[in-house]
Amino acid sequence: MRVIFVVKGTIKMKQWLSLAACAAIAFGVVGCDGDDGKDGESVVSTTQMNFKELSAPVTDTEKMAIRASSEVTYANGQTDAISYMKIFSAGQSDNGETFGVVKDYQGEIITGEDGAPYICDGANGDVRGSGLDHTSILQKDGRLFMVSQFECGVGAMYGFELEQASDGTLAAKENTLQYISQAENFGGWVHCVGMTTPWNSHLGSEEYEPDARRAMQTDPATKLDSGDSYLDEVTKYYWKDENNANAEYDNNPYFYGYIPEVSVNASSATASFTHAKHYSMGRAAWELAYVMPDEKTAYLSDDGTNVGFYMYVADNTQDLSAGTLYAAKWIQISAANSGAADLMWIKLGHGTDAELKAYIDTKPTFSDIFSTVEPVEGTCATGFTFVDTAEGEECLKVKSGQEKYAAFLETRRYAAMLGATTEFRKEEGLTFDPDHNRLFVAMSEVAKGMTDGKGDIDVSGESCGAVYALDVLDDSETAYDSSSTKINSTYVVKNMYAEVVGASTSYPAGSPYEAYTCSVNSIASPDNVTYMAGKNTLVIGEDTSSHPNDFLWAYDVVTKEMTRIASVPYGSETTSPFWHEINGKGYLTLTTQHPFGEVGSTQPDYPLVDIAAGEDKASSIGVVGPFVKW
Repeated sequence: MRVIFVVKGTIKMKQWLSLAACAAIAFGVVGCDGDDGKDGESVVSTTQMNFKELSAPVTDTEKMAIRASSEVTYANGQTDAISYMKIFSAGQSDNGETFGVVKDYQGEIITGEDGAPYICDGANGDVRGSGLDHTSILQKDGRLFMVSQFECGVGAMYGFELEQASDGTLAAKENTLQYISQAENFGGWVHCVGMTTPWNSHLGSEEYEPDARRAMQTDPATKLDSGDSYLDEVTKYYWKDENNANAEYDNNPYFYGYIPEVSVNASSATASFTHAKHYSMGRAAWELAYVMPDEKTAYLSDDGTNVGFYMYVADNTQDLSAGTLYAAKWIQISAANSGAADLMWIKLGHGTDAELKAYIDTKPTFSDIFSTVEPVEGTCATGFTFVDTAEGEECLKVKSGQEKYAAFLETRRYAAMLGATTEFRKEEGLTFDPDHNRLFVAMSEVAKGMTDGKGDIDVSGESCGAVYALDVLDDSETAYDSSSTKINSTYVVKNMYAEVVGASTSYPAGSPYEAYTCSVNSIASPDNVTYMAGKNTLVIGEDTSSHPNDFLWAYDVVTKEMTRIASVPYGSETTSPFWHEINGKGYLTLTTQHPFGEVGSTQPDYPLVDIAAGEDKASSIGVVGPFVKW
């Protein structure tokens, strides 16, 4: 089996020994100790940033609040007083718009059965979705903007301008809120996480793509019953098609599951926002796409069970409309402590947004792309390939001439057919550490396909999850794909190993942490991550029921110290942490999604008083900061 790189010059033995040691040892809470992936030299261990530890919530008041660390101290001895600043909440109105209201393909407000506007706020366990998710801060022409996306079946996006005071306070500028239409690209879908690109656009996501094979097995003339509640919801509400039978509004699973991008034009007094979908980046359950510093290489995480891990290399910098898509194969080195592996990259194909959208416009079916037979005890008839993905066990054959559409419309299935690994579980956030040349990916749970003894991955499990590190090739290495073709990127990752691992724990009756099933002093179900460049600090957010209140952590990648820096109200998750440096000041964004929305369902009951209706239950976006003296 071919590894993904060759060495141009002399092999640096220290570097190989470092990788071998990383793979062979049981790491405890953390993994490799400071290999920066460059010339095999270790990083000097210095603390760059110390947050004042935030206590775990104990009182009812603490459990119901958004709380953040109050102080940070830097290596230069300077100290900043910091706090959480709320900026906008779902349901808040401005400029004739209401933040989070969902609209149909004609731009008309969608209403529920009670006649009230459909607001994607995630309150009270709203079955339509989780509420506000990622928000990007964009700097354009000396002005600041926020673009926010909402994680409901009918996805919504909003943009508005920000004002920055001299003391660093950020606030929404009045009379600037705008609804961002996605109608030209079939509408929005279950928007999850995103990032601010190096060129200051908002790069979003469409998670949990509808299964086209399952959805198209139903009779389109019957009542909505595609097998996908989100698809039924979008058909009914967005396309105004109650029975999924009106050809004028005919919905299609291939409309959804892509990476959207929003750009802002700030050249006039009233800014405008432009939405696009990058069909050439493939279709899966995208948590997010993360663009590397070369402004052309992106990594994509696929959220679910039995999913893949992907890399996209654009043809041109700052342009994600055309490129080559790859899928990773896990070549295991160690099963210990959530595992370690080399990675091999398998080319899926090259595509452009324009050609793929033209095909999607024809409303293709699954059977246009694949032939299928049923597997028998894990084997297939001659000519068919057995795959086991998020869609289950299948025997597939790509129809003649349909390889490109299989690659970009059925990315996970096609990747599995070509031998890529589709066994990852709850693959979540991504971020890049330029200080040590490493990518990080959060795995909310190390279980199921990763621990079942089948396929490529068979590692020790951890229900509390792990954050993996992936070393980028250094200047002495060149990346090739599985067909020995050079990959046109200098930011190809070569391996994967657990850097931070959660710890399953039980606490005795009567303990203030009795409801915790993961250690109160470490991560639980890591979700979104961001890196604070120059400070050795990886920030890890949670989406968990194992900590009744979800936390935000600062992890020093050199000293391996973990510090709790924020907590959100009971029943909510800490989505969307992202580090921004704006006019000499730093900010961590923090979305509080569906506060109190899981009370009485997945979360153990706390003795909470009734929460007042309104903003207290609404998803909201804010920032932790400002960081000034670093």
